[in-house]
Amino acid sequence: MSALSPTRPTTRGGGFAGAVAAEWTRLWSVRATWWTLLAGVLLMAATAAQLAIYASNDNTNDDPTDDRGVVTVGSVLIGAMELTQYAVLAIGLLAITGEYATGTIRTTLRCTPSRGRVLAAKAVVAGGVTFGFGLLLGLVGILAASPLLGEWGSVPLAGTLGDVLATATYLALVGVLALGLGAALRSAVLTLTVLFAVLMIVPLSLQEPDITPLTRISDAFPGVAGGHFMAGDTDPYPPVAGLVLLAGWAVAALAVGRSTLRRRDA
Repeated sequence: MSALSPTRPTTRGGGFAGAVAAEWTRLWSVRATWWTLLAGVLLMAATAAQLAIYASNDNTNDDPTDDRGVVTVGSVLIGAMELTQYAVLAIGLLAITGEYATGTIRTTLRCTPSRGRVLAAKAVVAGGVTFGFGLLLGLVGILAASPLLGEWGSVPLAGTLGDVLATATYLALVGVLALGLGAALRSAVLTLTVLFAVLMIVPLSLQEPDITPLTRISDAFPGVAGGHFMAGDTDPYPPVAGLVLLAGWAVAALAVGRSTLRRRDA
């Protein structure tokens, strides 16, 4: 009778959950992440406070035509996002450009050979972190603006919660957009430059001549679409259309990044 050989345990890969866990650990082990979060909090507090002071001053100066009336704290929060977003989206772009800068992307791809899985895991982590951070920034913006608005500010519970959720959703999608572009461009500086152009410079340039066809083109850009979504505008399209447009930009950026990641060596 032949001796039975000992049974060896089956080795299983971490799969997608393992890739997400690895990306989560990597993100929080990088010092730049913490500096980015700190910068976002400070920028939100400063910007929201400044906008609140402007609103209060408009109502208390000697020229009655400047009076804006009572404003919601949510509108101040949304206005502050125009600048604060650039600190937050750094989380998305640094999630991959940082690895290219240090060469650790080679280790990442050896541990998880499926490049699509790597990028998807990074998107889940970047989107989740920026969404959660967006909720925190919403609270910071409200706390910074409310006392300065005084009698000229209102804080409707349902509306304010909706504004906070909308801004967090916007930041999550912009973070994923930054990740996709970072995977395609592989440079933090270049990615940030392209993001700045796509989110602000190009749409403003199209809107400046006040020509209707150009303005409608600018409405399709992610920053403008996200702004319509956060503000709840119904013109030129409903808020959900702005959300769909922004999500489309994020998905398209991920697709381009995945294609580049698969075609080019690390």
